[in-house]
Amino acid sequence: MSILNEARMNTEKFIDFLYTSFRELFDKKPRDYREIAHTDFIAYTKKRKPRSNIRRKAKRKQLNYLRRNIKHIDNTLSNIEDIDAIDNWELISLRSRYVIIKKVYDQQFEMFINKTRSVADRIVSISQPHVRPIVRGKAGKAVEFGAKISLSVVEGFSYIDHLSWDSFNESKDLIPQIEKYKERFGYLPESVHADKIYQTRANRKFCKDNDIRMTGKPLGRPRKETDKNKEELEAERKQRYQDDVDRIAVEGRFGVAKRKYGMGLIKSKLKETSETDIFMSVFMLNLDKICTIEIAGIKNKYKIKKGYAA
Repeated sequence: MSILNEARMNTEKFIDFLYTSFRELFDKKPRDYREIAHTDFIAYTKKRKPRSNIRRKAKRKQLNYLRRNIKHIDNTLSNIEDIDAIDNWELISLRSRYVIIKKVYDQQFEMFINKTRSVADRIVSISQPHVRPIVRGKAGKAVEFGAKISLSVVEGFSYIDHLSWDSFNESKDLIPQIEKYKERFGYLPESVHADKIYQTRANRKFCKDNDIRMTGKPLGRPRKETDKNKEELEAERKQRYQDDVDRIAVEGRFGVAKRKYGMGLIKSKLKETSETDIFMSVFMLNLDKICTIEIAGIKNKYKIKKGYAA
């Protein structure tokens, strides 16, 4: 309902602009019933828990208001000669947003007719049409909005290997990330410390074929402990525990980037500028790591104790 209301208000703004700029094309200003539409929307928002029939009725009204406005705009634009040649920044901006509004209407109308709540590439923001809802299932935040990234950490330095505004399964990123590691450093890693979602059979097979140790328990029934293999099994358990401890660094990188370097509060509107902000946050993480290494080297060189460095 909110996005339909926002789309309707944008079409009303477009109609006002067309009427004032191309008044010779109009006998009279088209009716848009904006006051009635606004009243209907406010009446719906005041209902705490509207029933399904009330939601469908309110949505049908907003779709009808929006369809009428789109029809008026299409008729007016078809009568303007050489509209693509008109150098007016406001007209160009309104037309680009109008394309998004028509797609929003098509998606919402399709869901209304089919009585569904999802559609492919569903637009949830007119000002940011590239943003997609990502279902996470977390307590308090079942759905999140924004870019999704795959981050790898090597010796404390962070690398963004995959960034997408659409939801994706992280398990398919492990093999490409290992291949990117080889491109960066010229050799394969000795070990990979990954979450459980990465521990698929395909990823395990790839790591085994390339002699890479992977985090996690081996598949199948655990080996029975005997006097002969007791020390070996204990060493494997300690190694798995240490691998899990080393993997915590990745979660820590996300926390520091969100808390200190703005990754948790991206305010850029455009897709490109938002991605730039994300990469800059990771860039600052790596600069912080370099500074930490340099400071540690200076302390060791001059034997400066903690708390006495100027």
